Formats: sequence, structure tokens, C-alpha cells
Amino acid sequence: MKFLDLCKVYIRSGAGGGGCVSFRREKYIEYGGPDGGDGGSGGSVWAEAVDGLNTLIDFRYQQHFFAKNGQPGMGKQRTGKDGDDIILRVPVGTEILDEDQETVLADMTELGQRVELARGGNGGWGNLHFKSATNQAPRRANPGQEGVDRTLWLRLKLIADVGLLGLPNAGKSTFLAATSNARPKIADYPFTTLHPNLGVVGVDNTEFVVADIPGLIEGASEGRGLGDLFLGHVERCAVLLHLIDGTSNTIAEDYQTIINELEAYGGELADKPRITVLNKIDALDEDDRVTAREELEKACGGEVMMMSGVAREGVTEVLRALRGQIDDDRLRFRPEDEEEAPWQP
Repeated sequence: MKFLDLCKVYIRSGAGGGGCVSFRREKYIEYGGPDGGDGGSGGSVWAEAVDGLNTLIDFRYQQHFFAKNGQPGMGKQRTGKDGDDIILRVPVGTEILDEDQETVLADMTELGQRVELARGGNGGWGNLHFKSATNQAPRRANPGQEGVDRTLWLRLKLIADVGLLGLPNAGKSTFLAATSNARPKIADYPFTTLHPNLGVVGVDNTEFVVADIPGLIEGASEGRGLGDLFLGHVERCAVLLHLIDGTSNTIAEDYQTIINELEAYGGELADKPRITVLNKIDALDEDDRVTAREELEKACGGEVMMMSGVAREGVTEVLRALRGQIDDDRLRFRPEDEEEAPWQP
């Protein structure tokens, strides 16, 4: 399934039905009077956050969503039928933006959340409403209210607890594959990851979600490479895991490149809690490990952890450090006495 995180949709709410001009005409009833019914209301357009979706691919094939119009009123005081609403089902974490792509109309962060995007028009009054002592046979009725046309943008920001950052080939996908059941594509060339991947990671009877996004390069904020297109997916993360390739000859420069891109992106991304890890230490001997770690600690000015995703060395310690930065209300706890039974059909 192709990953899609930004799309444009066109919506229109239904127009209200017009009121009816009618008079009661029955045998032996001389003064029937007006009996025109009201028009039905038009359908509204709603957005709802549902479970089971992690992409906006459905909106690639259908961009227009038009609600039904209300039916006109009829004689014998019969009200027209209301138009049916239409619902846009979006993944949790979807932002709904106005046509300028800047104004946020709604942020769908909770499962089951519903937001009205365009309200249907009210139905018009029939001539029964205009009867009075001085106007006992009104011949007027209101037309229905027009619907609302809007052009909106949907932008998906994945709901994850940990976001992986690093240059291409820093080992982000390898870490995700080693710690979860996710199977991202892994290869020895840059930009192997072309769209974000999610994985559920468990440690010490707790589980949390890790998001692996495509790697950043210098100048990404100006549109180079894949740019900062996917940085929005780590905005909602509680903590960032910054992986540095330990086999690189420019460890300090690699670290500073990512930090510069985070600051250029703006917002609160650069201020989020961040854990710096020297990765691929299985390819280094003891002396090289010490040298690389000292160089990275000098560049970041803080503590540096060491890990190898391939050899599974230091992975548990990194997971525990991440778990300590995530609030308990975002974690999913497993009972200690729960044992993982083998899968059976």
C-alpha cells in the first residue's frame, strides 16, 4: 500500500429544500387555509478519526465529497426529507488545513473524534409559517439555504512515541527491524527508506511506537534530497532518538547536520528530549569506540550511548532510556504474568 500523507479534497454540504406553497382543498371544507410544509435540511460534511488507517491513500482516488440536498416541502404540512450527511474517515493524527495550507481547522488526535467541516443549509419555510390574522392566505415560501463549498488539505502526522533521526544509512531501519516486528527495507545505499515506517517496541513489559522516517541531508530544509517533508511525523513524538554512524569519518559534522536541520524546520522539534546514540559499534574495535564516543560527546555536549542494531549490542539499554522519557499515559503495559504463547491457527 502506497504511503500518502498530504492530499487535497473538495467538499460541499447539501442545500436546504425550498418551502411549499399549498392550500388545503377538501370537499365540504370551505376555508381550508395554507398547509405548505417546510423543506428538509441539507446534509453536512464531517471528518472522523477511525482505527485501522495509517495513510491517506483513499483520498488519492476520490477527492470530491458532496452531501445530499434536502428535499422540498409538500402539501398537507409534509416536511421534505433531510439530506444524508457524508463522513470523511481519516487516520488518527490527521490535520485538516484550509486552502492556504497554513490555517489548521481541526487536529484529529483521538480515536472517534468528529469535526463538522461544512454544515448543510437549512430548509425553507412553507406558506403555513406565514399565516396571520391579517394574511390568512399567504402565497409565499422561503427557498432553502445554499450549501457550503470548501477546498481543504489533509495532512497526516503519525502518532508515535519515539522518532528516529539521522543521516541516510545511519541504521534507523535496522534498529526498527531489530526491536519490533516491522520489516522496513534495508540496503547499503542512501535513501533506502522512502516513506515512514512504524513499529511497536517492547521492553520491561511496556510497549511504545517508534517511527522511522527517511534520512535527512544538509540543506534538507531548502528542499534538497527528500527535504523535511516527513519531519512533521516526529512532531508528536515524546522523545527523539538520534542515531550517528560510528563508521563515519565525520562524526561531529554528521551530528551537527541533523541539529541544524531541526532548528531550520522550526517549531518545538529542536527542543524535544533527545537521546544521542553512536550506532554500528560492532564494526569498531575498542580504541575506535572510545575515540568516536569522545568526539561525539564533545560535539553534543552531553551523554552518548553506544549500540549496534545488527549485533543487538546495547539495544536494551537504549530502549530503557527511551522508555524513561515517555510518560506513563502514552505507554501500553502488559501484565507481568502474561506469557507469549506460540501462535496457532
